[in-house]
Amino acid sequence: MSSILKLIGREKELFREDITSSENELKNIVSNSKFLVIGGAGSIGQAVTKEIFKRKPKKLHIVDISENNMVELVRDIRSSFGYIDGDFKTYALDIGSLEYDAFIQNDGKYDYVLNLSALKHVRSEKDPFTLMRMIETNIFNTDKTIKQSIANGTKKYFCVSTDKAANPVNMMGASKRIMEMFVHRNSQEIDVSMARFANVAFSDGSLLHGFNQRIQKRQPIVAPNDIKRYFVTPQESGELCLMSCIFGENRDIFFPKLSESLNLISFADIAVKYLQNLGYEPYLCKDEDEARELAKTLQEEGKWPCLFTASDTTGEKDFEEFFTDAETLDMKRFKNLGIIKNELEFNADKLESFEKTIKAYLENLSWNKEDIVREFFKLLPDFAHKETGKYLDGKM
Repeated sequence: MSSILKLIGREKELFREDITSSENELKNIVSNSKFLVIGGAGSIGQAVTKEIFKRKPKKLHIVDISENNMVELVRDIRSSFGYIDGDFKTYALDIGSLEYDAFIQNDGKYDYVLNLSALKHVRSEKDPFTLMRMIETNIFNTDKTIKQSIANGTKKYFCVSTDKAANPVNMMGASKRIMEMFVHRNSQEIDVSMARFANVAFSDGSLLHGFNQRIQKRQPIVAPNDIKRYFVTPQESGELCLMSCIFGENRDIFFPKLSESLNLISFADIAVKYLQNLGYEPYLCKDEDEARELAKTLQEEGKWPCLFTASDTTGEKDFEEFFTDAETLDMKRFKNLGIIKNELEFNADKLESFEKTIKAYLENLSWNKEDIVREFFKLLPDFAHKETGKYLDGKM
């Protein structure tokens, strides 16, 4: 934890005081409750699972599509925490599948259902097919699993939104904003809460995780020099989700408060700190060709080739925000956790039309990106989507 904190420019854990003051109540509730964690083998899912496991729940079932990540999760938990008396099981299932539906029908009795599954990358909007899978995962699977939770008498449903859902500029953020609308529709029948938070440092697939991969493969470090982001550690992401799940009131969205403990930092600045921490001096290259060539020899001199450039790809937001001016906030309940307080608000006709149209595209196996963007605009008239024609897959 401490090494990650230094890399993202912080000295202390963000939610330590809130967790400490709530610990007795957290332990009491968790130890007397049954949990299902969907998407529990991803970076945030693993962090949430550990936060629940170490407080000894009566039942903890983990579902994730990644069999390999699930194996690592179990090894990590056994190595860190050992065992609990409660029922702990993992299931390698796709929540969109019939097998998952059979699993829920066979049991399905949980006090808390936490959904961490998501397509989280902006790059997933580059083609219409991956984009459609994003809609299925982020919106329709969430809607489906909430309805299953309602049918099974679940006390509380939690799911992850994103800071990019506040005034979204990319399809990923917009899909999460639409997901929030579907969650609101279901909140009439079950208590729901959510979280919006910053980038999770070194989470799977993130640029910082990519730094580790580049070092192992002796490849250049590449990062944008004009984009700054807020970062939380993996453990902090798990703490934030658990706090929202346990203490959030119906339709609450938790987020990290901005303070001296949470500061914007650029990817390029983190790259420099990262390399210096490993004992390397960053060497700035003029282009990809030079960076690739120098990667063969430069490390022997105690230097590492870096390419820091301006961002010009579709969907990148110049700044991060966790809430909009139109949202009502509770900034007093916790020291470093803010809460967006939401009234029941959704347009049933528009949601039904969106669902019907998207399902028709799927049945016909025919759609394009413009079709989907048009449907997004019907639900989000102020959606600030900007298509540049360039995507991250076109860069090193």
